[in-house]
This record gives sequence, structure tokens and C-alpha cells, in this order.
Amino acid sequence: MVTLKDISIECGVSQATVSKALNGLPDIGEETANYIRSVAKRMGYLPNATARALKLGSSHNIGILFVDKTSCGLKHEYFSEILNSLKVEAERLGYDVTFISKDIGQFSMDYYQHAKYRNCDGVVIASVDFKDPDVIRLVESEIPTVTLDYTFDSRTSVLSDNVGGMQEIVRYVYQNGHRRIAFIHGEDTSVTQKRIASFFKTCTELGIRVPESYVCAAIYHDPRSSGLATRNLLALPERPTCILYPDDFSFIGGMNELEQQGLSIPDDMSVVGYDGILLSQVLRPKLTTFRQDAETMGRKAAALLIEQIEKPKSWIPQLITVSGELLEGHSVKSIRI
Repeated sequence: MVTLKDISIECGVSQATVSKALNGLPDIGEETANYIRSVAKRMGYLPNATARALKLGSSHNIGILFVDKTSCGLKHEYFSEILNSLKVEAERLGYDVTFISKDIGQFSMDYYQHAKYRNCDGVVIASVDFKDPDVIRLVESEIPTVTLDYTFDSRTSVLSDNVGGMQEIVRYVYQNGHRRIAFIHGEDTSVTQKRIASFFKTCTELGIRVPESYVCAAIYHDPRSSGLATRNLLALPERPTCILYPDDFSFIGGMNELEQQGLSIPDDMSVVGYDGILLSQVLRPKLTTFRQDAETMGRKAAALLIEQIEKPKSWIPQLITVSGELLEGHSVKSIRI
């Protein structure tokens, strides 16, 4: 294994100078530092993470807390795009990423203890039960955190514009002549609450009456529950003319139910998804949906967390809302009168 001593001999400088160059310290000239780094790279030098953390007081490692109730893990298209973007930005800024959980082998620990065990400089909380006492302990600790799609007092959050997204969907459907609009939403989370409130508010502004039976619960990223909800809506004496789904993947359950009942999209039923994942754009007919800007959310979460880590004295908590865009497909029929 290549050592600092090997590099110092090759470059003809002291080990202290090599160390300063590799750690980005300003005590030496830029030309010398660049030369030393190029030699180290050519020789295949890899820094010792533990020694570097002790010397710099930072591990350059950020944790990711991601708990997916549907057990899809990184196959969850929306979150996988967020996490990939987060990873790319973190690495660009010189940080590694580590997933944290409650269990390590035979040892059980809470999220805060795991973050300390992994020596995380900060943690991005991407998906979890935000009311879990263990999550609250982590957020209220000395470890910098950034939450996605949930806000804590005096903490930084990056939010998708769920209010604006639902407003755009309802107005688009309304402009196509629909007045009987049903909404299948996900489980009770802050995201769901915002979407439901925005749905009702926008319908009220447009003069649309929404029967109680038109709004029903399902589970995010779960086609089965959305399929059952669709069946219930189709059994109503007065069916809706358009159904909004909690996410694009869940819509598959609704699509299957419509097909089983001999109904076509959009001639017999108009439908709209949410998220704008690749799947929505390859379905036929192409699904009308609202694309959340997952790439920007992940990138901003990483950048904000690292800024908080590196500038703790001047850091001011921020609330960032990321806009998306409506993707017009072919799943909403125009019934303008």
C-alpha cells in the first residue's frame, strides 16, 4: 500500500508537505499541491479514512435514513432518483454516503447511535415515520440533518411542491371538462395531507362539488390497494369521469381493474398519476402525470447538508420548495361542453 512517505520520496518533499497537499490545506503553493496530488494518483494512493477523520475532525461521510414501508428499497423509482442525485452531489463535494438503520448484525441501536457509530458528519432523512421518537432524537441532536418532504422547527427541509402539483392536476382535468373528479390518495403523511387539502381547495375555487365517496385511501407504491379503491369507485351509482392516483406505480392497479371491467382509458375513464417516473411515459396510452423534480431535490439536500456541516457558525435553517411540472399524456379525455 502506498504511504505518505512513498509519495514524499517520489516528489522530493517532506511528509508534512504531502499531507497538506492531500488534505487541501492552504499552507503550500497551488502548483506544488497539484503536482503532489497527481503523483499520489499515479501511484495509486488511497487515504486512510479513519486517520483523515482524526486529523481533520470530519469523516466526510453523510448518512442516509431511508425506510420504505412497501419494502421496495432502491427499486422505488422516485426515491431512487433522489438518492442517486444526492450521492452524485455528495461525492462531487468530497463526501461518502452510508445508509443507517436500527440494527447492525446482532446489535440493536437507534438512528442517532448508528449515525454516531458510523461517524456521520450529517444525515439526510429521506423516508421514515417522522413521528418516531428515534427519528425525533436524531433530528434534535447535535448532528446536522436535512429532511425530505417533512418539516421540523428550526431544521432544514427540502420539499416537493405537493400543493402546487395537485392544483395543476385538478385545473388541467377541469379545463378538459371534467367535474366528477375522484382522488385516491396515499396513507396519512404530511405529503398526503397537503395533497388532499390542495385537492379540496382547488375544487372549491373551481366550483366543483366533491362527494365524500370520491376521496378514498390507498397505499403509496401499492397497485393492489389502488386497484381495490378503483373497484369501489366504479361501483358507485354515479361514477367519476376522472380518477387521480397517489403515484404512477400505484396506477397499475387501477389500470388492471379498469381493464377487467372492460373499460378503456381514456374513452371510458380518464386517469392521472403522480411522480412522472419513466414507467408513466412508456405506458399506452401515455399517462398524464405530475413529475416531481427528484434530481433537484436530492442535489439540494446534499448541498445544503454539507454547507451546514462545513459552516456551522453561519448556518441558517432553510425551507426549500422544489417545483415540478405537469406531463400531458393521452389518459385524460376532453369532454368540454
